[in-house]
Amino acid sequence: MEAVTFSRKYHIIIFGASGFTGKFVAEEVARYAADTTGDQRLKWAVAGRSRARLEVTLKHVADKLATPQLSTDVDIITADVSDKQSLAAMCGQSLLVVNCVGPYRFYGEPVVAACVENGAHYIDICGEPQFLERMQLLYHTKALDRGVYVIGSCGFDSIPADLGIIYTQEHFKGTLTAVESFLTISSGPRGTCGHDATWRSAVHGFADSGSLRQLRRSFGYKPLPVVGTKVLPRGCLFFSKEIMQYSIPFMGSDPSVVKRTQRFLFEEEHRSPIQYFAYVGVGGLLSVVKLVCGGLLFWILVKFSLGRKLLTSFPRFFSLGLFSKAGPTMEQIEDTCFSITFFAEGYSEGTDPSQGPPNAKICTQVLGAEPGYVATAIAAVQAAVTLLRERHSLPRRGGVYTPGGAFYKTALIRRLGDHGFKFSVAKN
Repeated sequence: MEAVTFSRKYHIIIFGASGFTGKFVAEEVARYAADTTGDQRLKWAVAGRSRARLEVTLKHVADKLATPQLSTDVDIITADVSDKQSLAAMCGQSLLVVNCVGPYRFYGEPVVAACVENGAHYIDICGEPQFLERMQLLYHTKALDRGVYVIGSCGFDSIPADLGIIYTQEHFKGTLTAVESFLTISSGPRGTCGHDATWRSAVHGFADSGSLRQLRRSFGYKPLPVVGTKVLPRGCLFFSKEIMQYSIPFMGSDPSVVKRTQRFLFEEEHRSPIQYFAYVGVGGLLSVVKLVCGGLLFWILVKFSLGRKLLTSFPRFFSLGLFSKAGPTMEQIEDTCFSITFFAEGYSEGTDPSQGPPNAKICTQVLGAEPGYVATAIAAVQAAVTLLRERHSLPRRGGVYTPGGAFYKTALIRRLGDHGFKFSVAKN
């Protein structure tokens, strides 16, 4: 394995390590760093607004991993998104910054700008399409000129989907043309829950969906060509025979991220683009009733400032218990896991896609632990390690990329497989 180039004080700084998700990322970095020695030893630090809260984070991680020396061995850096100088000082000390401070639409850009200006690579766990696409529009050329990689959505949003499709492509013998993915989340008797920060991102994202359409027009892209038979999206609510659950379109960043990856691979590698539609299973009829009632109320309230204030002030009530200010308990996290199943079709080797309907199929899966925090932390850390250790395999010499666009030539899928994810061909 290639050694990390050590030209700065730290290899990785976790910005926002005292936040709910940041603590999981810090724990995962500590776990990984404990297994590195010699030339490959990982030197890392935590950063955020409050030194006291960061000290609490390090003590929590030290206790969890039974490594008391962590509290003194890992440096603490004070930095704030509202203080440009503090961000510059932070970024100037590290090869890479993992940004865990959200919602990114409010707090993300200053960190991206500081990384680009000060030569630090950037990774985040954002699931907000507007922020991700806006950073590409504003910073791709600057990052490319400075040799800096900016890679967003490196958590559960959207590494399993983006890398899952690349994995599916690699295992399909022929021309893959269309993929439908179905996400299911399994939890124990205590159920599952998300943290308030994710809920706030969703509220503001849906409220501002019009500006996302306007942003996309700014790129001036031509539509990607449709290879083979055109696949139409399914309805807003339908019963999926594939997973035997009622399902709805997945509202996260996966479709946006995958489409950006497919455009990049089409333009840079002349690969045949894939049509992609993402869905999530919601369960049986009782779940559907709750979803319809909660969804209708959400769509009404999200259109008004007072409604948005109510939604963000009382997340547990308005999300019907799916989100809370406290976030999930450790028991809920330990009992939860995810599965994304990809149902794909295309044309076998030697078959001309213009001469008829698809004649071959493949089904693949990506499995992992609790998605919002455990799987997200693992994915972000392995993405960061891959960037540091396999920079020679990344495209060009910098720029703003999706995970699939950045890592399609790397060993990231294997690394994820070594750390709890499972990529597999389910059936042919």
